[in-house]
Amino acid sequence: MGYLFTSESVSEGHPDKVADQISDAVLDHLLAYDPQSHVAVETMVTTGQVVIAGEVCSDAYADLQEISRETISRIGYTRAELKFDAESCGVFNAIHEQSPDIFRGVNRGNPMDQGAGDQGMMFGYATNETDNYMPLSLDLSHHILRTLSDIRREGKVMTYLRPDAKSQVTIEYGDDGCPQRISTIVVSTQHDDFIQPSLTLSQEKADEQMLGRIRQDVINILIPRVISEIKSEAVRNLFNAQIKYHVNPTGKFVIGGPHGDSGLTGRKIIVDTYGGKGAHGGGAFSGKDPSKVDRSAAYAARHIAKNLVAAGVSDEILVQVSYAIGVARPVNIYVDTYGKSHVALSDGEIAERIGTMFDLRPKAIEERLKLRAPIYSETAAYGHMGRQPQTIVKHFHNRYAGDRDIEVELFTWEKLDYVDAIRKAFF
Repeated sequence: MGYLFTSESVSEGHPDKVADQISDAVLDHLLAYDPQSHVAVETMVTTGQVVIAGEVCSDAYADLQEISRETISRIGYTRAELKFDAESCGVFNAIHEQSPDIFRGVNRGNPMDQGAGDQGMMFGYATNETDNYMPLSLDLSHHILRTLSDIRREGKVMTYLRPDAKSQVTIEYGDDGCPQRISTIVVSTQHDDFIQPSLTLSQEKADEQMLGRIRQDVINILIPRVISEIKSEAVRNLFNAQIKYHVNPTGKFVIGGPHGDSGLTGRKIIVDTYGGKGAHGGGAFSGKDPSKVDRSAAYAARHIAKNLVAAGVSDEILVQVSYAIGVARPVNIYVDTYGKSHVALSDGEIAERIGTMFDLRPKAIEERLKLRAPIYSETAAYGHMGRQPQTIVKHFHNRYAGDRDIEVELFTWEKLDYVDAIRKAFF
């Protein structure tokens, strides 16, 4: 018997994602001017207010007011009527120095002996059901919201859109575990109050008309554009006339963003990773420099899992790595191929070979994946995994240290640069 599986995504205007983006923007600025910065920054956003807290050890200066306002403006909160806007929100700084006890455990005379910044377990996952080796339900959820954001920014159609939005996609799988069709799509998008009641139109009727217009636009404008952007014919064929659509199920979504709900860094870790597929160790990413293995080891585990699946070792794979605080080498490496392996090795033997091929000490991960660079703002919305590796130039402004243009390589953990080596080692 087949089954249904669901994943959700949230837009860059979702309050938790606003918080993530501010935290990573602060991190990027500090790394741009001091690549050895140690950062653990948390952000909370609510009506008219940003609170930034955490621990920093850096020689760089970060103007939290400027960084926060630029980030909020880029997201799209630029109108006072949203009750949270870049120009007028308050920014409260509660950052202090990193604990000397943690600093002592992480830093070593030999950089390669650098200890893990915390204990914990991190997971990487990959599946061959999509071209980017991500779960289909999450990949489509992200795609829907990225396209909705593009439409909002273009301002040609659906001109009532506001920044906050959520999506959810349910996939029906067959007995063989392969996607058969899309069962349900949920889209909730914040919008202007663009139909007002009048002497001849009640508030209830005005809300009904708004909902009807938004529903039509989602089905007739958003979804066709999403389909047209999908390269895989097999995935395009999963869209059908029987899909159930739930569009703004509450009936109205005018009040949203940080005014509608407070946002916190690290509260969308499943959206950030695999949409509920595989596993998650519980550690958030945003605002943390790569000495925090919550982030760097999760990226390394994804890099390993993706290259293993791309090399044909298994159709699906989960990789776990765990650490003790202050200790460089991982406590364990675990692999689950879900019975879909194509090599004559047990999962335990696959894990042993991974340990031989990949140096998973924190400093080695930093160097292999080029993580001591200001690359993190781009990860803070629409998922840290499944993205396209690329090289760009980023501009930074600092009133004391001047402007800098820095070339960086984004999403290095998504590169398929170990496929040949894995094939030689496993086949």
